[in-house]
Amino acid sequence: MNTHPYDRLTPDMVIDAVESAGYLSDARLLALNSYENRVYQVGIEDSVPLIAKFYRPERWSEAQILEEHSFSLELQDAEISVVAPLVDDTGNSLHSYQGFQFALFPRRGGHPPELDNLDNMLVLGRTVGRIHAVGRTGHFAERVQISVDHMLTRNREFLLNGFIPQALIPAYETLTADLQQSVSTIYAEVQPGDLIRVHGDCHIGNILWRDDTAHFVDLDDCCTAPAVQDLWMFLNGERHDRQLQLSELVEGYSEFCNFDPRQIRWIEALRTMRLIHYAGWLARRWEDPAFPRSFTWFNTERYWADHILELREQMSAMQEEPLQLL
Repeated sequence: MNTHPYDRLTPDMVIDAVESAGYLSDARLLALNSYENRVYQVGIEDSVPLIAKFYRPERWSEAQILEEHSFSLELQDAEISVVAPLVDDTGNSLHSYQGFQFALFPRRGGHPPELDNLDNMLVLGRTVGRIHAVGRTGHFAERVQISVDHMLTRNREFLLNGFIPQALIPAYETLTADLQQSVSTIYAEVQPGDLIRVHGDCHIGNILWRDDTAHFVDLDDCCTAPAVQDLWMFLNGERHDRQLQLSELVEGYSEFCNFDPRQIRWIEALRTMRLIHYAGWLARRWEDPAFPRSFTWFNTERYWADHILELREQMSAMQEEPLQLL
């Protein structure tokens, strides 16, 4: 019988791990919505609950995790609304227990931002601008850099090696080869000076909105990338809507950090890379029992047919004129 590393992460082990970091649990445990890692709300005796995040074994090195923590703490020190890991009396933010690496975070409440509210877009732009103003002051030594090879090429090859239904392989292989060429041409415009430290995964699930403030959480995918990587995922709807949203984002962003308009042309290339990377991520995690239970629609012939259709739309999107700031 195949087992997964997380099979050992029982409720008792979670509580024991938290207590090994110096806290006394009241044994209340709530599993939170997370797939890549395992995240729990853990009740603490005579205090507020903490959030315990157990990193997926063998995904990140210890140095990469510590670099994530360092960036989060750097942002927190700059009074930016991020949820950074707790640091113990000896200066440690990363703990180990029974082969698992974990970190503890304060619990924060909130709800996803409403992206059809342009005032919210202005606030999001300001917050990302503040994050990037800090991100520009240093460099990652260990975290990954967004590239065509990392995001598209490797995942394309992985998916073609056993996941794409036989009848769809010719269409997928040809289409993704064309996409790879188009994305590579566009992304070749990115110069070393365009690359900064970014959050990397700025979707609404990683933002807690409270009191008109955007609290950014989960820097697990922080990386080196162009600034627009942390802006484009907020855009949705028809072209005119996206132009209005982008204009508000950039207006807020520019209060704290300069934005280079030439990066707008890279949005659809970044979106294409993310679509293929996301499919590859699900495929690589398919042996984790949590994934087939949660993503029941994945790896069906219907899913792959829809995925190919979405990628064809991306080919058209990359050939259109880039969005304009209004």
